[in-house]
Amino acid sequence: MDAKICLQKLQYVGVLAFATVDEYGNPQIRNISAIHYEPDAMYFFTARGKNFCKELLADGRVQILGYTKYKEMIRLSAKAEPVAEENQGQWIDTIFEEQPYLINVYPEDTRKLAGIVFQITDAEIEYFHLGVNPIFRENYTIGKGHITFKGYQITDTCVGCGNCLKNCPQRCIEKGNPYKIIQEHCLHCGNCHEVCPVKAVERIG
Repeated sequence: MDAKICLQKLQYVGVLAFATVDEYGNPQIRNISAIHYEPDAMYFFTARGKNFCKELLADGRVQILGYTKYKEMIRLSAKAEPVAEENQGQWIDTIFEEQPYLINVYPEDTRKLAGIVFQITDAEIEYFHLGVNPIFRENYTIGKGHITFKGYQITDTCVGCGNCLKNCPQRCIEKGNPYKIIQEHCLHCGNCHEVCPVKAVERIG
C-alpha cells in the first residue's frame, strides 16, 4: 500500500465526502464526484458561486473521505489551491470528459463561466482497513504533505502488569520493558489508556 494506490482506490469509490469549515467555524461537508486524478495529485470542479468555493478560497483546508466496499477508510488532509487561471479551461475540459453527467448540469459554455478547478498536490493520507484481522492502518504523503501521528504509546513508567495487553481488542500490544503498541494494528480505542494502573499509556497528538 502507498499514496498512489490510495488515490486509485478513491477514484474507484467515485463520490467522496469533502469537509470544510465555514466563516462561523461550523463544519460543512459535501459529496463531490467531479474529480480528476493524477498519480500524485487531485483536481476537482465546483461552481464559483457556491459556499464550498467560498470556504476553499478563504481558507483552503479540506479533508476528503472515501470508504471502499472492502471496509477501507481513506482520509486525505490537505490545502486546496485554485488552479492557475490560464489552466482552468484545460482542467475543466478534462474533468467534463471523464464525468459526462456534468454536461447536463452545466451545458455548453456555462461550465467555464460558473466553474473553478482546485488542485491538491501536497497532502497527508490516512489508510484504515477494518476488513482484516488485525485491523491495519498506515499514513502516507503526497508532495510536501507531512504525517500527524495519533493514537497511544506506552512510556518507560510501564510496570509490566499486562492489563493493556489483556484489554486490547486487536491484540496489538507486545510484552517488553516497556510493553509496546504495534501502531499499524492499533484501533486508537484507548482501552490501554483506561486500564493502566500507573498511567504509563499516553495519547499521541
